[in-house]
Amino acid sequence: MSEPEKKEVSDKEKETAKQDEKEKDTAQGGKKTPLGDKAKPGSGKAKPGSGKRSGTPSKGNKGAADKGRATPKGNAKAKTKEDVKAPTPVPAGETEEEDEGLPEGCTPLFMSTKSQEIYSCVCDTDVTEDNPIKVIMKSDIMEDFRMRAAVCDFHPVKQDVQDFPSDEIVIVYDPDFKFGQNFYIALTEEAKDKILNPLGPEGEGGEGGAAAQEEEVVYKYTPPESKEWVSQGSEKEIKEENVVENRRRIKISARRIRKEFGAPCNFKDRNVADAKDAYIECTAYDDRTYDLKRVELDKGVQAVPELIEQGTNTDWRYPRNANTQYYPREYSETEKETVEKSTDLQTFAKDMVPRFELALQQNEIMDVFYIDWLHLGDADGSFGNKADNHLKEYQSFTDLQFSKDRTITAIQWHPTIKGVVAVAVAEKLSFDERIDHCAKVIMTPSLILIWSFTDPIHPQLLLEAPDDIYSFQFSPSDPNIICGGCYNGQVVLWDISAHADRLKQQRGNNRNKKSNVLPGFEDPNALKTPVVRYCAVSSIENSHRAAITDIQWVPDHMELNRMGVPQENRSLQCCQIMTCATDYSVLVWDTRPAKGPGQIITTKESDKGPKNPIGVPNTFKHLDLSWKPILKVTLHKSEPGGDHSPTKFTIQEKQGDRGSLGKAMDGVDTSKDPAMGGGYYTKPGSGKDKRTLQSVKTHFYVGTEDGEIVYVDWMPQKDQDTGKIQTPKPDFYHSIHDGPISTLQRSPFFKDVVLCIGGWTYTLWKESVNVDPNEAKRNSGPILQSSASTVKLSAGHWSPSRPGVFYIAKVDGSVDVWDLLDKTHEPCMTQNVSPVPITSLYPFPVSQKQHLMAVGDSAGTLHILEIPWSLRQPTANEYTGISNYFEREVKRRAFVVSRWDFRELEKREIEQEHKRKMGIAPNIQLSEEEIEYRQKQEYAAYVDEENSFLRELGLKDDDEPLPET
Repeated sequence: MSEPEKKEVSDKEKETAKQDEKEKDTAQGGKKTPLGDKAKPGSGKAKPGSGKRSGTPSKGNKGAADKGRATPKGNAKAKTKEDVKAPTPVPAGETEEEDEGLPEGCTPLFMSTKSQEIYSCVCDTDVTEDNPIKVIMKSDIMEDFRMRAAVCDFHPVKQDVQDFPSDEIVIVYDPDFKFGQNFYIALTEEAKDKILNPLGPEGEGGEGGAAAQEEEVVYKYTPPESKEWVSQGSEKEIKEENVVENRRRIKISARRIRKEFGAPCNFKDRNVADAKDAYIECTAYDDRTYDLKRVELDKGVQAVPELIEQGTNTDWRYPRNANTQYYPREYSETEKETVEKSTDLQTFAKDMVPRFELALQQNEIMDVFYIDWLHLGDADGSFGNKADNHLKEYQSFTDLQFSKDRTITAIQWHPTIKGVVAVAVAEKLSFDERIDHCAKVIMTPSLILIWSFTDPIHPQLLLEAPDDIYSFQFSPSDPNIICGGCYNGQVVLWDISAHADRLKQQRGNNRNKKSNVLPGFEDPNALKTPVVRYCAVSSIENSHRAAITDIQWVPDHMELNRMGVPQENRSLQCCQIMTCATDYSVLVWDTRPAKGPGQIITTKESDKGPKNPIGVPNTFKHLDLSWKPILKVTLHKSEPGGDHSPTKFTIQEKQGDRGSLGKAMDGVDTSKDPAMGGGYYTKPGSGKDKRTLQSVKTHFYVGTEDGEIVYVDWMPQKDQDTGKIQTPKPDFYHSIHDGPISTLQRSPFFKDVVLCIGGWTYTLWKESVNVDPNEAKRNSGPILQSSASTVKLSAGHWSPSRPGVFYIAKVDGSVDVWDLLDKTHEPCMTQNVSPVPITSLYPFPVSQKQHLMAVGDSAGTLHILEIPWSLRQPTANEYTGISNYFEREVKRRAFVVSRWDFRELEKREIEQEHKRKMGIAPNIQLSEEEIEYRQKQEYAAYVDEENSFLRELGLKDDDEPLPET
């Protein structure tokens, strides 16, 4: 250290000593010095070892102050390495506790978004983690008290703010909510100065700070001193690691006759059948369920690197950035003419044309990409010659917290991820029981459980709903979007895009385990199942008035406008949903935002912004609580007595079949159409930019709560009686089932064949049977109707691979398998699955060689059954055989109708013959002229009666002519 620096240090030390003497004198006289007042705000109460600058020197600077007092002026010497001692460690519980806890004189404060905007302290914008301090004028807060009173966020500290002596108040942003709120406020001058000047009153640029920076601290090395070894118990751990024999040794005594000592051994062959257990074969096999878990592993590692010698034959070049670009070689016009006229080219073309045509013919005749090895044995047409002819139990899922003692209402397999199945569970309560236990029902969560074969114990996801879900479906175009129908009539949408990777993970990876986690420090939330909240729900006043019993996505190649006209969907993304409930209506919903003035069209790509506070994605934010249907189909009855209450419905168009797009024509402008009864209007020009799908059939089947099958058109028409635009009356309906319709599904191979299950019977309907619209009700009966079962039927489903097979579940816990090629009067197989009633079932082809069927019961258990080979592999020409069977049934139905007509005509002839024999005159058939003459006479008599009635009332004189009608 140079001489000027030495002098400066000694002067400062002496000056500090003088200030200490003044403070002592002041303390004895009971007076405060200005220095003491200045030191108070910066440090509060000075503590030894605090390390903060104040009027009294701290423990760390005490030595320097003493030296300044003892050293005369002008004789100060620089400190040597021997004089400087190591810094004293800070006592625990003083400074560190002050830094970690809430500063003295401060209190937590919560500021809402509105208040942040008023005081210009918006989080992460005006105040950040690097610059958290904000100074607010006291007058602004007092003005806010006057304007908003108790709504003001400063109201909890109102009295402290009013008593604050300064005009500026300091608040600090707490981004991590360390003290419970997003801000904390300084309510004293000491706390304010401590926040604004964390280094003391003088700051970093003050005199004390400069002296501390200029002071050179040199640490003296002190060699360690050897001490006696004190036992801390480690020798016990070493002793426990040693291997010690704790069990007694086994003693074996082997005896042999003395004369046989050293005798040679003679081995001979023996038949294994001569003695019992003479031969036991222990063959090795691959155990797929084997899983070894090493809980603790002790290893000895030598801390010496292993010597490895490796070589390579690749020369290392200096890396550099380089690129190469090639240009195609092109012939000039002259060269092209020369090549085309050359004799070699013409000769080559003549030689290659026959071989090329032969290759094309072979490709047309046979499939060159067909792999015979994979399809070996599939052509065997014998029935039931492979595998066992029964359903095998493959897996079962149940959750003791969410699904136990609750009924499974719907099952859906994930369209793209194998081994993932979702089920909806609901309380087993009637309507009256729900009213009686409404408090319990409200507090019980309504969930959809998504299971995976990789974890049969814990569900992968839980979808939260506002009420119990009775039907739901994955979107065919985007499996991460799920729609569901609630018990209260609302439609719900979920977006599970953020959890898609969790469903795709293999066994063991979905638990978020870390290999470097120490025992006792595991994350308690690692094994918790995430709960996904719904991102949109329909408006309660525009939803169904009863529980939604069926829900379906409209195929991605079509969409319906507000007048029910099917049009082309150019985006090829499913955007519309059809729902039905027992409130006599079928509704059509559109998930796209309205295109009105001022509307901001949001898509899934706009989900990159900030999410809601509870983490709900913004995919359908524009629909939440304001979603309304675009089309309402009301099922009126042809005669008075109430309307139809639909439980299931099915349309003819299915996902993936886009044959109707080829027959589409330009749309018709329906802007002049009047409004529907529900108040829906079509926008001008809404149909001009889209093509109308003329080949789409707008009639669809509906199953009702009374066991009726209704065939109706969803396009509204003008009523001839009232003149309103409303849903037309059904073409026909049949009360053929003796219970509510539980299943109404079209065959995956024949889109005009429908399976209907309700009560104790099932029926098969063919849509093309209705030939004459005037006699539709008479000619539209089922082509096959089963006899009444002894047990009520609860659900059913077509086989996804065999055209003639379908499955029916019953309330006694069994499943019937029907094969129309085998027999039609009884099921070909019946198998018991559950001891409680089965509520739903869904077969699904997992792979070409494995088909599984999910069966849900009323106890909350999901059973996964493996379908045998005979029920998943179609027989030879099965499609043709089933098609011929349906055609024969249609002809049989037409023959039965003709016989009905013949018997009716025969009955009339017999009655006429009987009347003729009894002397009763037969009915006279009048001609058209005679009928017209009689009608004129009846009209004239009616006019005379009307005139006489008006004369009696005094409303007409004899001379006054009647007004023309």
